[in-house]
Amino acid sequence: MSDPINRARQEFNSIASQVIRDSFAMDPVNATWMGDHSFDSQLPDFTVKGQQEFAYRIEGYLTALDAVDDVELELSDLVDLEILRAFLTKTHFEIQYVAPHTWNPMLWNPGTAIHLLLSRDFAPLDERMANVSARCEQVPAFFEQARATLREMPSIHCETAIDQLEGTRLLLESLHCDSHVTESVAQQIRWLKDQLPFAQRSPRMGAETYAGILWHSLDAESSVQDLLASANQHLDQVSERMLRLAHEYLTESGMELEGEPIAAALGHIAQNAPVNDSTLLTEVTSAMASAKAFTVEHDLVTVPEIKVEVIEMPEIHRGVAVAYCDSPGPLEGAHVPTFVAVAPTPVKWTDERKESFYREYNAVQIHDLTIHEAIPGHVLQLAVANNGGQQSLIRKFGFSGTFVEGWAVYAEELLISHGYSPEPTKLSALAITLQQLKMQARMTINTILDIGVHTQDLSEEQAMDLMVTRGYQEESEAAGKWRRALLTAGQLPTYFVGYKEISSVIGDLRLLHPDWSLREVHDLILQFGSPSPRHLRTLLGL
Repeated sequence: MSDPINRARQEFNSIASQVIRDSFAMDPVNATWMGDHSFDSQLPDFTVKGQQEFAYRIEGYLTALDAVDDVELELSDLVDLEILRAFLTKTHFEIQYVAPHTWNPMLWNPGTAIHLLLSRDFAPLDERMANVSARCEQVPAFFEQARATLREMPSIHCETAIDQLEGTRLLLESLHCDSHVTESVAQQIRWLKDQLPFAQRSPRMGAETYAGILWHSLDAESSVQDLLASANQHLDQVSERMLRLAHEYLTESGMELEGEPIAAALGHIAQNAPVNDSTLLTEVTSAMASAKAFTVEHDLVTVPEIKVEVIEMPEIHRGVAVAYCDSPGPLEGAHVPTFVAVAPTPVKWTDERKESFYREYNAVQIHDLTIHEAIPGHVLQLAVANNGGQQSLIRKFGFSGTFVEGWAVYAEELLISHGYSPEPTKLSALAITLQQLKMQARMTINTILDIGVHTQDLSEEQAMDLMVTRGYQEESEAAGKWRRALLTAGQLPTYFVGYKEISSVIGDLRLLHPDWSLREVHDLILQFGSPSPRHLRTLLGL
């Protein structure tokens, strides 16, 4: 007689393997990004027929999961089953109710499919270039499918797709692809330009659809209205702390108060911490080394050996943020580096816009941002997740953006609350604490902005006032975030919700184990990979 536990686990693992393979076959670009290279020669199937057939198969997978005798599964398997179920229901919802393949032309850009094969040496160059050629050959047919599938589009998505496709055209030309391939990109750009006068679809999701998007994005028990109330309350608390700290900073600096205290303090910080294109990479590299040394010295979390390269961000990716973490995919088996991509300003920007950008991302703010993006933020957390002792295939596949962003925001607060500062002076400590609180305000406003745009018809004027007045953001930064809120839905709140949830889990663990060090607490939660915080609680027995 077979062991019922083993039989139930075998059934579940069989379904999970089918789901993962099927989802990667439908979206080979995501497979490449995640580190599964079985489909590196293919492009996604975003056709209406392909997506509907996938939705039908998802319904079958969900039925099969319901038939698994979960009473016989161990706790970790039960969590994995719920993670897989969440992935399936989210994907089904996106296909049936959001259907971005029918209105978002940004999805129909093969540039990332090519770039991912070139950016890391996960396989011999000739093997990767063979897959580049195979994907390039499919580009003309891919665009034909796009034109047959796309219906009415939002103008902002159409305009952004045109700009991004220009980058793809340049990439393909640099690879000396066949002329019919590069011409197909030019043809797609012309087609989108022709569609612009008719691109009248609203980019706003509406209350009902957004509620579903938010539920699946956060994987947390929170209604839209409760989340909005929590964000507004947190913003008020952060604003009060910023005001007290600004007064203290101004007193310590010997400045006479002129105008609003927070704006005056932040302006003084930016003026005294200049950055420019020629010093930016050095600033980030230095900040990463400082944050790593501080983390080790204060025994805050174990820092493993991680191959990290600070690189200059490609021109086509610039103008959104000064830096981002580009880690190997969670399923990547090859030993490849993590990149911290750093963005000098785009060549076409005016001097005034460049100055505004570097007021926002001054040398003090770069330290806080580097903590978030590098160590002990994304670089460390994702490296540990890929090798965590309590990790599993399903948790790698169904990782939670809420956990990933929540940890990185928590990491900023962790270091600065323990005394990290760029210079060993009180003024420097006050400066970076104020900048970290500004980032907290930005994170919180992201949530208010996302909800307002997609459920409350928040106007651009109202949004800009919120970001500039309450968040003390430069106008260029705020304008970029306004566009991002229109282009996406449900991702911006992951920072705030993740931060609150991760902080809560860590607080509960410290109460439960008062004799544990912070390093022991942090090492434990990072060993489980990147599950949503509610699943992390289950795995921890909280």
